Amino acid sequence: MLRLRECVVSRLLSPSSNSAISPLLLRLLSASASAAPIPPNPSEFAVEEYLVDTCGLTRPQALKAFTKLSHLNSPANPNAVLTFLAGLGLSGADAAAAVAKDPRLLCAKVDKTLAPVVDGLTGLGLSRPDIARLVSLTPDRFRRRSIVSKMHYYLTLFGSFQSFIRTLKRSSHLLSSDLDKLVKPNVAFLRECGLGDCDIAKLCIAVPWMLATNPERVRAMVACAERLGVPHGAGMFRQALQAVVFLNEEKINAKLDYLKKTFRWSDAEVSIAVCKAPMVLRKSKESLKHRSEFLFSEVGLEPVYVAHRPVILCLSLEGRVRPRYYVLKFLKENGLVDRKLSFHTAVMMTEKVFVEKFICPHKEAAPHLAGDYATACKGEVPTSSIIFR
Repeated sequence: MLRLRECVVSRLLSPSSNSAISPLLLRLLSASASAAPIPPNPSEFAVEEYLVDTCGLTRPQALKAFTKLSHLNSPANPNAVLTFLAGLGLSGADAAAAVAKDPRLLCAKVDKTLAPVVDGLTGLGLSRPDIARLVSLTPDRFRRRSIVSKMHYYLTLFGSFQSFIRTLKRSSHLLSSDLDKLVKPNVAFLRECGLGDCDIAKLCIAVPWMLATNPERVRAMVACAERLGVPHGAGMFRQALQAVVFLNEEKINAKLDYLKKTFRWSDAEVSIAVCKAPMVLRKSKESLKHRSEFLFSEVGLEPVYVAHRPVILCLSLEGRVRPRYYVLKFLKENGLVDRKLSFHTAVMMTEKVFVEKFICPHKEAAPHLAGDYATACKGEVPTSSIIFR
């Protein structure tokens, strides 16, 4: 075991490694150097104290972790694991968090499991900081050699480690799910529905468990999206799936009825709106009510206009739609822009383009416009403003 630790430490501290020596690694090396090279007495190894003093766990965390580590009778393997993690760049706090999540990580064999896993992940193009992030997010998966083949599949599907890690941050289901029984059949079916890998990746970021669930459930969600009138291959099909993922048919029908009543839409108009912006189904009744009151009473739009431009309903009312309406209204009233300029055009612009087109050119004519607009976009009412009144 001592030879193994010497080998591991030598490898981690070799000139080819760019990793800085962390405080955790220095502490372990110092403890190793000062300790007599005598095998510890099993009866003297206090696991709970080790978890607190060496690993950095809190006392409650150590008590919880002890139930899974009570069989340990020596600090040799845990020390080797901590040294290895430090060599990957994990700080003492990161290592403590990983051990708290998965105490059995301390039982993993460095030479038989952890080192081969790192070699495999490095071969896929992951850097040491990337691997350290994986350890922090899913320490229980990191000590399984199957993580290499799974990461190979997901990197191909998601296109990059950064894209995949966004999903992993929300849920670790993908790395614990069966590729052949769940993930691959779901991916194949979604591809049949016209979704490309980029769309599937975006869907997973929004709904992390999508690929890891029972394939029959995915088929049911697809059928539900189809009943909304959004066909396979349509640009909005991914958003339609996203919209119905937490809704059953009864809730969807109730929301459609509410949309028709609130926006005074016909069956045909609500169908048009939902097909163009499926995520409107995820908006709360209160949110939809406030939008209808503003768009009809203040802006003066007609129901049919909104039905054909329903994305307006998915934008922030207080942070985007309302402030831009008042800016446009002020500029039109003062002859600073064409009165025929479309409200829809203005609210659909990116923030950068809107500011460049409607705020910056009027600094002299309306010196308070920029400040008032910025304040209004925060949901606040500008004081003494003649624009946002």
